[in-house]
Amino acid sequence: MSNTAESIPVLDKGFVRLVEFMGGDQGIVDAARVSYGGISKGEEADRKLIDYLLRHQHLTPFEHALFKFHVSTPIFVARQWFRHRFAAYNEVSFRYTEVKDEFYIPTQWRMQDRKNKQSSHASSDINHTQVTENFKRQIDAALTTYKDMLAAGIAREMARMVLPVNLYTQFYWTVNARSLMNFVSLRADTHAQWEIQQYAEALAHVFATTMPWTWAAFLTHGWKGENPDFSKARSKLLEVSSK
Repeated sequence: MSNTAESIPVLDKGFVRLVEFMGGDQGIVDAARVSYGGISKGEEADRKLIDYLLRHQHLTPFEHALFKFHVSTPIFVARQWFRHRFAAYNEVSFRYTEVKDEFYIPTQWRMQDRKNKQSSHASSDINHTQVTENFKRQIDAALTTYKDMLAAGIAREMARMVLPVNLYTQFYWTVNARSLMNFVSLRADTHAQWEIQQYAEALAHVFATTMPWTWAAFLTHGWKGENPDFSKARSKLLEVSSK
């Protein structure tokens, strides 16, 4: 298992950091070939095997590559994240620790889409400065109340109830490559909430760096969503393979 400290900034105060990594592309190949007692036949054959596995949705071998991430994200993003259950989570507990003054402040506010309940869009009708000022006042009031409650002897586990969901939380996330591809497929798509898209793209960067063969096969055969950067990379891969 390899150790790494790569950290990618996300949003205004968040990050994704790869803590440990095991298996990789070669681990996928070895797991697949053990089914019939085979061994590696060289890089070209191994890359073709990974491509074949993803093209035909033989996904079990991809469960043998593991990532452990350290993540800092607003609570409302974490609650979406934790819906991906085929992984292991350990989150900071505000029962045991006092919260830090770390709250997500959007640089731009979005308007609710009138037709799609899950969608939002940019709008020139929003007074961004005024909304942000009101938002910050609410955060300051909540944080002040929280600190006053602690000073009065109120337990942390109760005082935390006053805090808003844009408060940053941190957690460790251990996930295999198969589940990571599922996460990226759903959360890097433009239909996902913008904030979690930023985290999915950061995870995709780590994925592409650590497992380039699998990443290329995923873009070619597994990625079905909408994302300008992914679409551009996929087009380049298809162009190269057609030559």
